[in-house]
Amino acid sequence: MYALTTHGAIAEIPAADWNALCDPDTPFLRHEFLAAMERHGCVGEALGWIPIHLALRDASGRLVAAAPCYLKHNSYGELVFDWSWADAYHRNGLRYYPKLVVASPYTPATGPRILTTRGPGYDERADALIEGAVALAERMGLSSLHWLFTTDQETRLLEGRGLMRRTGCQFHWSNAGYGSFDDLLATFTAEKRKKVRRERRRVLEAGIRIERLPGTEVSEAQWQVFHQLYCDTFDRRGGIPTLSLPFFQEIAETMGDRLMLVFARHDGEIVASALSLVGEHSLFGRHWGCFRAFHSLHFEACYYQGLDHCIETGLSRFEPGAQGEHKVSRGFLPTATWSAHWIADPGFRVAISRFLDQETDSMADYLAEMTERSPYRRSPQGGAETA
Repeated sequence: MYALTTHGAIAEIPAADWNALCDPDTPFLRHEFLAAMERHGCVGEALGWIPIHLALRDASGRLVAAAPCYLKHNSYGELVFDWSWADAYHRNGLRYYPKLVVASPYTPATGPRILTTRGPGYDERADALIEGAVALAERMGLSSLHWLFTTDQETRLLEGRGLMRRTGCQFHWSNAGYGSFDDLLATFTAEKRKKVRRERRRVLEAGIRIERLPGTEVSEAQWQVFHQLYCDTFDRRGGIPTLSLPFFQEIAETMGDRLMLVFARHDGEIVASALSLVGEHSLFGRHWGCFRAFHSLHFEACYYQGLDHCIETGLSRFEPGAQGEHKVSRGFLPTATWSAHWIADPGFRVAISRFLDQETDSMADYLAEMTERSPYRRSPQGGAETA
């Protein structure tokens, strides 16, 4: 019933066809976003992200499912860490790279990686896409296939196809219908409420003025300053600033309504900035940078302004990015994330399965421990009193 094709550039797939299958809550999977990465050298052979996108068509040639897929020569920018797996392969004289990864590059945000319409035939189309991806990895002689930051439904389907589930943890916020930021703080314990207010006050007392702008209203000069800040963050940490200024300029033109920037000014000069992506129901914090250190400015620009935006616009969820236990005391609760993995080598498949069993138990303990640190007097869903 279906035919699977691969594409070395997303431009080979019509944007309207791809976006018709893309969940409106995942701006980081839109055709415009992925195409801008390819067009401006943010992915490619030099960075180890070689596009090999999957397209599933029915007998009439109509696109019915797709997946953003890349041939990877490293594990950079995935945020599901498998460096130890690669090292174990190397120590045993086996090749781990290249591998196949289904993901949005450099974007640790949960959302559908199996792009297809819901409703009748969903499982059938998803199974065909999964089966085709595994067959592709086998034909290419690759060590493995990895689906990153999948939804609950996708994870179950992938497990049903024999892939191994891996559990991670991020810290997310859910909107319980708050009318204001003060309404949110009213659900915190007194100690945590005072801490957040003190942090916001310190930013004001430092003479910082905050601007929150949609991407459509960001000027050329502001984009240039933002990109300097973005690069500076990676330079300080020894990372690679893979996203170019032309990339940001292009997505500002093609999907500017799906971008939100926070600028912090001191004495009229921009000293910090944070970028988020805006979905239909969710906000996704992505990049931050600062030229000068101010007490609590990171929390204000990256977390509190995002929370304000969600409350004001009615967004139901805020994912502020990967890792960061410090987010818990500011209202972001531990949330399990998923990935699914196919391993070609039978021996390593058994070894990694055992590792994942142990890791899953440890992660369950970690999630429970982090939940106990919740700042809420009651859970945002109105649950029992917390410690």
